[in-house]
Amino acid sequence: MSIRHGLLALLERGQMYGYQLRAAFEESTGSTWPLNIGQVYTTLARLERDGLVRSLPESEAGQRPYEITDAGRADLTLWFATPVSRADRPRDELSIKLALALTTPGVDVRSVVQTQRAATMRTLQELTRLKYASDRPEELPWRLVLDAMVFQAEAEVRWLDHCETSLVRYRPAAPGWRPPIDADGSPEAVVPTDEEARR
Repeated sequence: MSIRHGLLALLERGQMYGYQLRAAFEESTGSTWPLNIGQVYTTLARLERDGLVRSLPESEAGQRPYEITDAGRADLTLWFATPVSRADRPRDELSIKLALALTTPGVDVRSVVQTQRAATMRTLQELTRLKYASDRPEELPWRLVLDAMVFQAEAEVRWLDHCETSLVRYRPAAPGWRPPIDADGSPEAVVPTDEEARR
């Protein structure tokens, strides 16, 4: 989710100034995505530049509210109607870290996996505790965010288990080795020998 579209969605509820937007954003995401006020005002400036929001006159307290424009509503509608693709999400730092650990001399990859699993299990326990702390109907948006984080943590634990199992069978390739390439440029499928399959 982009901060840009998060703020547009909040402004669709009505006019708000920066601190109200930050508080509403954190409430909507169960404080799982902390937002600093600088990010809010930087994003509002870009949205205003792009004609998606407009600033209104300052209040007597010196607060400047913003409201969404018709162009902003159209952009928000398109965002809600467009599925999120894997390419839109940040790179997975953990998988990159483990891939590099496998090819960096002196790194104990099993220790890296076990350290990460322990941290992910602690996170999973904390998220589960938060999830069952309350189930008031008005907390559904927050609970859905928590559910997503729980499922992601569970998937990460399963993937780390898979990594550890794979490490048992791992044999580093000789320096300079590259996978064979098919005529179409894709890596050639490697079929294990009978002896390798029995291992």
